[in-house]
Amino acid sequence: QVQLVESGGGLVQAGGSLRLSCAASGRTFSNYNMGWFRQAPGQEREFVARISRSGGSTNYVDSVKGRFTISRDNAKNTVYLQSHSLKTEHTTVYYCAANLARVYWGRGTQVTVSS
Repeated sequence: QVQLVESGGGLVQAGGSLRLSCAASGRTFSNYNMGWFRQAPGQEREFVARISRSGGSTNYVDSVKGRFTISRDNAKNTVYLQSHSLKTEHTTVYYCAANLARVYWGRGTQVTVSS
């Protein structure tokens, strides 16, 4: 089993920045790829970013390229999502995911961007 706990969400003004964190426990963190997803009410969960086990490879959905950065610290069992120049449309719940034979999900952290 893998347990994931997101933090760092909250209320931020448009144009501001946030760093989301996801702390993992239960398995060897460096063994699995990590990702961030988001889901607005009534909509499907969508991919935001992913990072490989070593951190050497990253991918992003086109809409966040240049604005969001995913990173990981395998010594701290934590993956991050740094965002800047946030817009109101970035308001949603962000979920952390770990991919190891199956996908494990965190419970999400709410990000609200005010105008």
